[in-house]
Amino acid sequence: MAKKKKEARQVITLECTEARALGKSPSRYSTMKNKKNTPKRLELKKYNPHLRRHTIHKEIK
Repeated sequence: MAKKKKEARQVITLECTEARALGKSPSRYSTMKNKKNTPKRLELKKYNPHLRRHTIHKEIK
């Protein structure tokens, strides 16, 4: 039998950067990324319901 390949896709967590700076509870989103194509940390603009606007969310861990 053939060996099982290592998965390139990983589940990651995105956390709001602005809410953390203000001392409020940060909003978090989970998504998947291909680690081979994007080895650096991901940054996306997502909606933060606590701040009621779109903010930059960065990958944590």
